[in-house]
Amino acid sequence: MLGFGADRLRADMNRLLALLFHQGILDEQFLQLQQLQDESSPNFVSEVVNIYFQESERLLKNLRALLIERELTDYKKMGNHLNQLMGSSSSIGANRVRNVCIAFRANSEQNNRAGCLGTLEVLEHEYCYLKSKLHELFQIEQQRVLGAGVRYPMHQN
Repeated sequence: MLGFGADRLRADMNRLLALLFHQGILDEQFLQLQQLQDESSPNFVSEVVNIYFQESERLLKNLRALLIERELTDYKKMGNHLNQLMGSSSSIGANRVRNVCIAFRANSEQNNRAGCLGTLEVLEHEYCYLKSKLHELFQIEQQRVLGAGVRYPMHQN
């Protein structure tokens, strides 16, 4: 029964990953990140992604703050934040977040405040969706690992 549960959880993980790839949420860089995880660093991917989440939330907050300042929008600083977010998104395979950053950067390069506000909304939506789905993936992975580690004593007669 234990093997069946682990198999079901692995199948759930594979279905979720397939969905995220099909939707373009993730790209092959995420698979490369997973290949770096091994027994010596079993939480490598989730640790890297959690650092990404912390940094991304800081950058998103800074971008929103820059856009709230109506007369003082600093498009150069905005571009710097977007480049950081784009780079870190690329490094974990967050494809759609990266693509929205590209559109956002194009708006900031044109000093298009309305376009920036619109793409910020899309960016925040894509980021939240990515975060929720990766959180779901890591929960399934944690259940699978915990289930595989459970050993019940055998009754000997």
